Amino acid sequence: MSIEPIGIVAILCGLFCLFLSDSATVIALGVAAVFGSAAAMFVGAANIQPGHVMLGFLLLGVMTRERATREFLHALKFGEPGFWFALLVFYGVLSAYFSPRILSGVTQIVPLGTTIFDDSRSTVPLVPVSSNLTQSVYMVGNLLCYALTVAIASNWRGFNAVLTGLLAYAVANTAFAFLDVATYSTGTQGMLAFIRNAQYVLHTDDQIAGVKRIVGSFTEASSFARSTLGVFAFTGTLWLCGRRPYLTGFVAVTSLILVVMSTSSTGLVGAPVMGLILYLTAIAVGGHKNARRFSTLAIVFIPTIATAAALLIAIDPEVSKTVYNYIDIIALGKSTSDSAVERGSWNMAAIQNVVDTMGVGVGLGTARTSSFALALLANVGIAGTIFYLLFAFGALIRKRGTPGSLTADARLAACNGCFGLLVGDMLVSPVIDQGLFFCMLAGLASALPERSRQHIRTGRPIGVVTI
Repeated sequence: MSIEPIGIVAILCGLFCLFLSDSATVIALGVAAVFGSAAAMFVGAANIQPGHVMLGFLLLGVMTRERATREFLHALKFGEPGFWFALLVFYGVLSAYFSPRILSGVTQIVPLGTTIFDDSRSTVPLVPVSSNLTQSVYMVGNLLCYALTVAIASNWRGFNAVLTGLLAYAVANTAFAFLDVATYSTGTQGMLAFIRNAQYVLHTDDQIAGVKRIVGSFTEASSFARSTLGVFAFTGTLWLCGRRPYLTGFVAVTSLILVVMSTSSTGLVGAPVMGLILYLTAIAVGGHKNARRFSTLAIVFIPTIATAAALLIAIDPEVSKTVYNYIDIIALGKSTSDSAVERGSWNMAAIQNVVDTMGVGVGLGTARTSSFALALLANVGIAGTIFYLLFAFGALIRKRGTPGSLTADARLAACNGCFGLLVGDMLVSPVIDQGLFFCMLAGLASALPERSRQHIRTGRPIGVVTI
């Protein structure tokens, strides 16, 4: 095992936060989760990211506090979304070990990790792969992140801390995007080497038609675009609800621009989808007191701006040509590219995996796909997909809180943030691991600080939230 400089920083930060409070640790977790191309330490060939280091400190902090431990366990009990998430992870871990062995050779897979075969992307007979273990570890980490977030956010002060941590992620995501572009333009990419040390294939200097592909703190443009779609949806919803409008409005607009300019087809396709969801959100929250001014602005000006932009593109041939060429390079032209053909073959193989295993799946982390839905079906089968849908329904669809209240607005923003990430996942994700940012958002969407009765026991409020 070796520890990297960013790992030393993460450990020191975790120790410092551990002595402060769980609230401080969860805020640090939000910042650490943005480092998608960083490795805090290496254990063999495995990359341990800074976010997972902070997750360990958060677990330690919660487990040493009786009330937080009770809330952690409550988040996983039957009837809560975490119960179905736990079943998904439990089933997934079992399938990762048993399915490739019991069903060995019954189908051809595009392996996600390394096998006894060469590391080509052609299909091979179903066998265990290295990512059966790594994906199992990541999914256990995601479950812990979700349940710990729910536990921390079970009182008002913790709820505010989780919300602050997610906003910190949004700001950091935007800042690293600007740093990525600035260092590339000035030839100083080495300044970001400390956060680009993971043993992955990094596409940090790629271009399309001479335009820099924005990757921020991630490994490639599609990962950055997927993250930024979530940030756009999360901060855009908070702005519509009138929560910290100057900060959230700036980050939302900037994120939308970055998504479009990232040269990722994921962002270009996902941005209109999330724009529509935010427009529907503006209509839904328009009657609430805090949201009335901002939602009205969105309802009136978004169609106006969109119509004006469409007319400008249609009237001016030069603008029309430029826009068409950009869309053709980023999205339309990719449909016939070698990459698109390869990804299509992954998905066809995944569908065949479902058929050949009669819906059981080939095991968590076994098969590579290019869509989250197919990754679920191919890897954890119909049962695992049902567990995920029950979790998503409980965490993201079920309504909680009084409309117009802070908790309701924050949960709505977290739900939309999850939907933004899901849009990206449906387009490109090869795995069912949705990461710490998604799990923190889902945890905030599920949290119920209204249940807290600590103020009755102590005789004083525990931190009323105002943002």
